Amino acid sequence: MRGSEGVGPHEDRAAGQDGGMARAHEVRADGQDGGEDRTVVRGSEGIGPHEDPVAGHAAGADSRKARPGPHEDHGPVRYGPLAPDPGLPVLPELAAVLAAASGGTRPEPPGGGPALREAARGYWDRRGLHGMAAGIAAAPGAQPLLLALIGAHGGDVLMPRPCPAAWMPQARLLGRPAYHVPTPAECGGVPDPYALLETVRRIRAEGGRPKLLLLSVADDPTATVAPPELVREACEAAIGEGLHIVSDETWRDTVHRPRDTVLLSPAEMCPDDVTVLADLSGALTPAPWPVAVARFPDTPRAAVRHARTLDVLTALGALVAGPVAHAAAHALDEPEAVRDRIRGAAALQADIASAAHRAVLGAGALARPPQAGRHLYADLGPLRPRLAELGVTDSMELEEYLTDRLGAPAPGGHRFGDELGALRVRLGTGPLLGTTARQRAEALAAERPLELPHVARALDRFAAVLGALR
Repeated sequence: MRGSEGVGPHEDRAAGQDGGMARAHEVRADGQDGGEDRTVVRGSEGIGPHEDPVAGHAAGADSRKARPGPHEDHGPVRYGPLAPDPGLPVLPELAAVLAAASGGTRPEPPGGGPALREAARGYWDRRGLHGMAAGIAAAPGAQPLLLALIGAHGGDVLMPRPCPAAWMPQARLLGRPAYHVPTPAECGGVPDPYALLETVRRIRAEGGRPKLLLLSVADDPTATVAPPELVREACEAAIGEGLHIVSDETWRDTVHRPRDTVLLSPAEMCPDDVTVLADLSGALTPAPWPVAVARFPDTPRAAVRHARTLDVLTALGALVAGPVAHAAAHALDEPEAVRDRIRGAAALQADIASAAHRAVLGAGALARPPQAGRHLYADLGPLRPRLAELGVTDSMELEEYLTDRLGAPAPGGHRFGDELGALRVRLGTGPLLGTTARQRAEALAAERPLELPHVARALDRFAAVLGALR
């Protein structure tokens, strides 16, 4: 297994991990172990003793959502960042399927109806993950489905640092102790194996019960794809310690260059110990049509957890809307139009994200090369002196500064579990495709999208905002 020297305190910060994150020392989300969870808003006002238990999760200033009032902080979860916007119009074929089903009055059952579950089974079967439709569960979005999955498992929850913004609130809402584990230098989404083992040891030494590991091979927020050898080592470490793995594979179909990138699902290596989760808004359906699916292992224990998950979804009333279920099943069947959109969107994002990455590096900041998704994760630590002159000293202030100047959401790293003092930010690439549906459609159809005038202007503005920080 990879030694811990690869993530030591003097590791190259281009990896997005400073010395404080590279140490094999976990940070408990509920503030125990003698420290304060640095994912919360500045100070303690966001997590007072009478607050909502999930309100301490730091959230983003997303321009598409309600903004805080003059006497309200940015801490509550309702101001949290959405997933990166694809910036693309709805596929007409999917819109037609949704419209055709809009007159139906029969609701989907908890966990999804037979057609949706069979379509999800076929989707995973084509990716080498074989199983039965009875082992599938669907929900109206990844958040309620993950909440149900965590609720179906006992014990403490572990997750990489950084991680998707929605993960920590789910554990907090259920009152589960949750821990962050450092990631290695080369990628995000999957914990460093030795740091994972050390974290598990310390949790147990404190009387905890680590039982569940969340990870994402194609990652939000880092936009990286974990190397297969790291995935194998992390899974072996987790399973050796008795942890069940939930693999969030929402972004697997957004890999920018699939012929050059090997994406290995943990479920391929450890089929009896991994539940796979996918929010279809990653690549298949529009975000306003919420639907996510989970694939359970084919074991008696997994069958019990599947039943518990359905119980939680039923109690929450978390049912997929009938018309959305029809459209989702159609997308999961992957007809030619859907396959073309997936390939076209991934190729477009590869060009746009690469250009944005060059702009970040040209400004003197650091970022791993984006490999998937429609975003990149930048570390503006090298620009700290200039940012300090502008009154920007942490990721919350950096978020506010860049959101105002870019005119698009730029959630700070603290939203994803990173240290508040680290100047990291997730930068979406969707807004660079254009401001109108026509411009975005032109970008999708263009052979050389970077040469389109409106895309070139957007990239120039993006580079100018960052360049001003040198």
